[in-house]
Amino acid sequence: MGGVTIWHNPRCSKSRSALALLQAAGITPQIRLYLQDAPSVAEITAMAARIPGGLPAMLRPKEAIAKDLGLTTQSPQGDILSALAAHPVLIERPIVQMGDQAIIARPPELVDQIIKADI
Repeated sequence: MGGVTIWHNPRCSKSRSALALLQAAGITPQIRLYLQDAPSVAEITAMAARIPGGLPAMLRPKEAIAKDLGLTTQSPQGDILSALAAHPVLIERPIVQMGDQAIIARPPELVDQIIKADI
């Protein structure tokens, strides 16, 4: 099985659940604490290319910062990208990447899709 990475927020119950599902499947993912180790514009762009829905799917539009910035999932992609890079709290979580595929594991059970895709 290829390397697995999770963009993880340990304070988020969905993120903790996704990590537990990976571990229960015998996978020890590389854990990226993206709030402390913010991804670059290039990393966000590369991840968005792997995720169904791309950059708009990565945005947490209900966050106060998104509202303050006037961002929605229909905002220009350049605006979303800049905001995600400047404010990693706006990145939807958890993101699980395996090879050239990635998903936003909401609900956490979506982890099963990416695991089965790699078997």
